Amino acid sequence: MVRQTQRKALRLGNYELPTNRTLLMGVLNVTPDSFSDGGLYLDTAAAVDQAFRLAADGADIIDVGGESTRPGAAPVSTDEELRRVAPVIEAIAASLKVPVSIDTRNADVARRCMEAGATMINDVTGLRDAAMLDAVRGTGASVTIMHMKGTPQTMATSNQYYDMLAEIAAYLVAQASNAVAAGAQSVIIDPGLGFAKDTNQNLELLNNLNSFTDLGYPLLVGPSRKRFIGELTDAAADDRGPGTIAAVVKCVQAGVDIVRVHDVAACKQAIIIAEAIERA
Repeated sequence: MVRQTQRKALRLGNYELPTNRTLLMGVLNVTPDSFSDGGLYLDTAAAVDQAFRLAADGADIIDVGGESTRPGAAPVSTDEELRRVAPVIEAIAASLKVPVSIDTRNADVARRCMEAGATMINDVTGLRDAAMLDAVRGTGASVTIMHMKGTPQTMATSNQYYDMLAEIAAYLVAQASNAVAAGAQSVIIDPGLGFAKDTNQNLELLNNLNSFTDLGYPLLVGPSRKRFIGELTDAAADDRGPGTIAAVVKCVQAGVDIVRVHDVAACKQAIIIAEAIERA
């Protein structure tokens, strides 16, 4: 797919990001238990240093999360989540010319992080909580709406669908409409690769991304180091870079607007080459 160049720039706070190329969202997990990098950036100084590395490697957005959403992960209290993420977001927003996203399903955390300098809320529960819509309404935040059935504790057994692609698309459109009505600055949709989807369902999603690129909203896909790559290759979570790149190239070919990844430098190189081939 040749990416359309006439689309408006993506607005995130005071930032305008181009839509004539695939954007990179860099993952920054400030957690002890995330599936591939838990504990590496739990210290605020280490997390800020990693944010600088992500930006230097080419991240267009930095997505900061303080609660693991891996299958079976334990919930985190509001106070603990804020203790992890708020100082990191404040430091990044003050030091880097890169928009910051808060990856949370907690409306109170979202509000406080917007005050700290975040420009976008990345909600893995897709605004199911009315309080999160209130947070959007109160802050005017941009928002990423992800599809997930169940919770991180139950999603592994919540992958039953009658028509998966149609059900996900309908959910995303409905929730995006709610976000627009709540005054979100920009609305991005995410089909939730790996969330309440097994390996075959993830492959079906990646093979049918046009079901979501045509919905009228910027599309984000997060294939990075996901379990399906490990199940197909037997690679450990921190050794799934090549599999991630293969999925990222598929996203580029399908016209996905943003990919969410851990390994920004490697994925940026892959995107540059994939887009050059598409344009040739």
